Amino acid sequence: MLRRLYSTSSKSKTVLQSLASIKNQELIQTLPYIGGEFTSDNGSFFPVINPFDGSELTKVMSTTESQLSIAFENSHDSFQRFKNTTPRYRSTLLKKLNDEILNNADDLAKIITLENGKPLADSLGEVKYGASFMEWFSEEAPRINGLLIGSSDSSKRISAYRLPVGPVGILTPWNFPLAMITRKLGAAIAAGCTTVIKPAADTPLTALAFAKICQNVGIPDGIVNIVPVEESRTPEFGKRFCKSKELKKISFTGSTKVGKLLLEQSASTVKKISMELGGNSPFIVSNKIKDLSKAVDGMIAAKFRSSGQTCVCVNRVYIENSIYDKFVEILLDRLKKTIRLGPGMDPTVTHGPLIHERALNKVESLVGDAINKGAKLLFGGKRRLELGPTFYELTVLGDVTSKMEIYETEIFGPVASLIRYKGSISSVVEAANRNREDVGLAGYVFSDDVTECRIAQEELAVGMVGVNTGLISEAALPFGGVRCSGFGREGSVYGVEEYTVVKSVVEKV
Repeated sequence: MLRRLYSTSSKSKTVLQSLASIKNQELIQTLPYIGGEFTSDNGSFFPVINPFDGSELTKVMSTTESQLSIAFENSHDSFQRFKNTTPRYRSTLLKKLNDEILNNADDLAKIITLENGKPLADSLGEVKYGASFMEWFSEEAPRINGLLIGSSDSSKRISAYRLPVGPVGILTPWNFPLAMITRKLGAAIAAGCTTVIKPAADTPLTALAFAKICQNVGIPDGIVNIVPVEESRTPEFGKRFCKSKELKKISFTGSTKVGKLLLEQSASTVKKISMELGGNSPFIVSNKIKDLSKAVDGMIAAKFRSSGQTCVCVNRVYIENSIYDKFVEILLDRLKKTIRLGPGMDPTVTHGPLIHERALNKVESLVGDAINKGAKLLFGGKRRLELGPTFYELTVLGDVTSKMEIYETEIFGPVASLIRYKGSISSVVEAANRNREDVGLAGYVFSDDVTECRIAQEELAVGMVGVNTGLISEAALPFGGVRCSGFGREGSVYGVEEYTVVKSVVEKV
């Protein structure tokens, strides 16, 4: 049983679970943001749903075809001016955005929670995380430098400049509706690029609130265009982004399946692409770790954050056989004492609902398949309909094997799959690297043996490795994967490079 269940009066629920709880009501916008204005074109409206109870928060206008064309044109025309601005000017814009995001942190967090479902503490963490990219790239903007290269001919001088790639199409997911925008946009503005941003259909309100922030701080018209669209039209819009002649780059965060499709659709215009796609993150616990509770805490953080709905959440937990039972004991004790399911707007809640019923059905199917094939249900494993339509208990499955579908699938839900292993660290790393989708985004290892840690961090076929930590994301991290988890890096000193092209000059002297 969970430690406590959520209950509240219908009156308090009405206030807490609605946009009326937002103090700065100007952040609530429902129209596309194009050319520095929120514009209407007699388009249809689609509902934004609160995952907690399935209620409608409001309706947002679905960007029309003509509006999207105007957004592309605005980004192209604005780029001709913006590319010539100084790095210091762009740095100042980013600093203003950082400050204004933080000034509105509480309201932004509430908007995120209302349309995404994650607990307020997680949403506030995302707001601060999102702002940190504005701060980071404000500092990187003046440091976009080129090179002087020695020529084999003493009468020539070679120089290489980094220039902005051009207008950028940004496609973002629902699980981090603010941070996935700022992580991309911060680098784009630092480099001198303009943008057209399509937020996820499930979470457009956060993106439009951010558009209002851009308007308030004086981001020049056309630099940031935000074009929400209903889910049924998302494939059509994605194709328009890829085939647009105005856009010179696409940055996408989402599934590997969609990423492959966008790559195909971008071929005709030979766009620069960066993609952060699906994963199947392994978490390895060696018997050479002295404090097993440290590994348990790391696993809980890496697995159950946002109810397992992040791209770097753990999928497969490999535990050395001699410490398996003790690990399970500590894990179950932690979960029983600390978790509380309920609406994210309740500050005492630790875990909210899944984003929608499709996500719930997927998790339930994976758990059912695993149990039917011999996995042991150690904790949770049920819907919690009395809490809301998309609640699922935090769940722990024991003795999971590679024959189960959950082993090969990115769960994107609150299920930890525990796997026994015997043998060397190299053997378990080899097993962790094998997965059906050939993905490699993040991986984790807990061990007090320096050699084991080195082997894991060098041999895990992933783009990012957490060594004795379950939390790896920050603005300074080069975020991205290998294999079918995508290419390119976001954040860090490498993030700006994704939004630039190199121009080489050979000068006869």
